[in-house]
Amino acid sequence: MASPEPAASRPDSTRTGPGRVLIAVYAIFALSASARAAVQIATKFGHAPVAYLLSAFAAVIYILATVTLAVGSPAARRIAVLSCSVEFVGVLAVGTWSVADPATFPDATVWSGYGSGYGFVPLVLPVLGLLWLRRWYRRPGTRHGLRSSSSAQLSAEPKPDLAQPVDPERGRVDRD
Repeated sequence: MASPEPAASRPDSTRTGPGRVLIAVYAIFALSASARAAVQIATKFGHAPVAYLLSAFAAVIYILATVTLAVGSPAARRIAVLSCSVEFVGVLAVGTWSVADPATFPDATVWSGYGSGYGFVPLVLPVLGLLWLRRWYRRPGTRHGLRSSSSAQLSAEPKPDLAQPVDPERGRVDRD
């Protein structure tokens, strides 16, 4: 019996092709945002608590996006859509807030200035993530990103005519 293919090579996995690069970038941001927030909160929390807590929140979002994109199951893809959406709204909100009220952000966050300290990657990354995930919601044979294996199998198998008599030795018998 042949062993099943690894999930990363399945055509219905978010971990194929550009998805691998996307997951790697998210993992780097998860690590860097987590480390930055941990150091800032541990060493100088009183200096800019809003900025440091927002950095920690960004880290949680990046971790969630990394994990759910890597898992790639239908449920994980739904959570990834949510995390990328929250990330995008967060970048826009914090970016606008940091430009409008710089006194609240004496130290930068990952999302302040729309991610300018990180080459605006935090602004582009959720858009790329959502576009990548959109691909899975638009695939033929899927319903909102969910592949129905039972309905695909049922439609591929011929349906028996239950009205035909059955001969125990020969199977179904024509009525002619």
